[in-house]
Amino acid sequence: MSKLMLGNMAVARGLYEAGVDVVSSYPGTPSTEITEFAAKYDEMHTEWAPNEKVACEAAIGASIAGTRAFCGMKHVGLNVAADPLFTVSYSGVNGGLVIGVADDPGMHSSQNEQDSRHYAIAAKVPLVEPADSAECLLYTKAAFELSEKFDTPVILRLTTRIAHSQSVVSESERIPHETGEYVKNSEKYVMMPANARPRHAAVEKRTEALREYAENCPFNRVEMGGTKIGIITSGIAYQYAKEAFGDEASYLKLGLINPLPEKLIKDFAAKVDKLYVVEELDDIIETHCRKIGLSPVGKELFTYIGEYSPVYLREKILGEKAEYTEYPENVPVRPPVMCAGCPHRGLFYILHKLGVTVSGDIGCYTLGAAAPLSAMDTTICMGASVSGLHGFNVARKGEFEGKAVAVIGDSTFIHSGITGLINIAYNASNSTVIVLDNSITGMTGHQNNPANGYNIKGDPASAVDIEAVCRAVGIDRVRVVDPNDLKATEEAVKEELAAKAPSVIITRRPCALLKSVKHKPSAVVDSDKCRSCKACMKIGCPAISMSTGKAKIDNTLCVGCGVCGGLCKFDAIKEGV
Repeated sequence: MSKLMLGNMAVARGLYEAGVDVVSSYPGTPSTEITEFAAKYDEMHTEWAPNEKVACEAAIGASIAGTRAFCGMKHVGLNVAADPLFTVSYSGVNGGLVIGVADDPGMHSSQNEQDSRHYAIAAKVPLVEPADSAECLLYTKAAFELSEKFDTPVILRLTTRIAHSQSVVSESERIPHETGEYVKNSEKYVMMPANARPRHAAVEKRTEALREYAENCPFNRVEMGGTKIGIITSGIAYQYAKEAFGDEASYLKLGLINPLPEKLIKDFAAKVDKLYVVEELDDIIETHCRKIGLSPVGKELFTYIGEYSPVYLREKILGEKAEYTEYPENVPVRPPVMCAGCPHRGLFYILHKLGVTVSGDIGCYTLGAAAPLSAMDTTICMGASVSGLHGFNVARKGEFEGKAVAVIGDSTFIHSGITGLINIAYNASNSTVIVLDNSITGMTGHQNNPANGYNIKGDPASAVDIEAVCRAVGIDRVRVVDPNDLKATEEAVKEELAAKAPSVIITRRPCALLKSVKHKPSAVVDSDKCRSCKACMKIGCPAISMSTGKAKIDNTLCVGCGVCGGLCKFDAIKEGV
């Protein structure tokens, strides 16, 4: 049966057809839907883990137990999972183990643009990269065969365009994978130095075998067309090149990116007049080509930054300039903003009002950095707000105590904020951490997490008591406030900043987009009372605008949260009926 599928959906289907038993992941765009679609197949145990390291370790444990296992994450999540990745490369597998990672060229929803292919090279594990949804399914299944054949974890690399584009996929039946026997084998699985040394030798021997396999494997193929232009490429860049040049060029499409073949590449290069390497982000394939004595045209022509396109490739290779339609006036952009009724808006308004230095984190609340709230000074990575605040306060020798806070979401706090809070308590910095608890993992699309009491299937699950955790790690001052109550929120921030002790404020209100949340009628503006002071505009709510000099509230967007009403000194904003 054939159907149109997202790349991520096709990967999930591949997991199902491959007989995978265990899927453990942490949500992160553009990888999230893999695990969400996988959860629809009851034959597989599917779960959200607290973070990518835990997810990877759970998958490793399932593999050692003898089942096929998968963990999924975005590229920055692979940083978190790198510790187990590098060691499981040495220990190898029992059941097949595939680690799915989705890179984000163009940084559509990410804080950096790193290239995960480097991890495969550094960890000495094979990496396969599909170029459409059909290959997402086929490569996923083949990756498990590759894993078991060579006793290795395999990285399945996607990019945003592959993960979120659609193409036709042919479905097959699930072939159950019989759980392998588990036999105690400390020499293989206990990676202390005496055991790890011979396992490193095994990895090098495995890499040599994989290099031979790469020369004639089903992941790599040659497509001969015109021989004036020869293109070595992979993934979405292959699709761009094919659309740009069609039969004008010849292609070596690489699906196995680590290790790369040598003879196959040299043979292809000998058949074409001019050789190009087209790959987004870093020069992984190009560097290999130069290492084996070739001189392709690569990053001296193509950028290291962002995404490519067919138009871009024709311009760079053929010098053809595309025609564009230009508008006589600048079209205004529509930057991302927090939703109408977002529970984070009130807190960031208060932090901006008080002039507080804010150590930020990863989530929808990162939008608190945007104007007019402009209430964030740093954002580095998951959990860095808490650890970073401690370092900042220690470095400034108390100068910013009472003037700086960290903000972190409930899911991110579980992911990697707790250890930073332990550091604050243990090393006794006078730091205030604000946990923005909106009862969901918001930015990646409303996934449940260990703090909200529901699992990936939506079934009731144990819920982490955030207040109890904060106290358990040594924070005595812990309080909860409703961020829509601006007066109470401001009082809480002032009091905790003034206290001579580490503290935690939990701002608790569900995300306005949750289906379970019941909203009040839209607020209304009494235009006779409105003095056009624009105080209500300072919160950056998309439901509020100025029309003919007066404030106006869009009743199709407003959820009646009441925050704007608390800002109006003239009582011009009323609750709707």
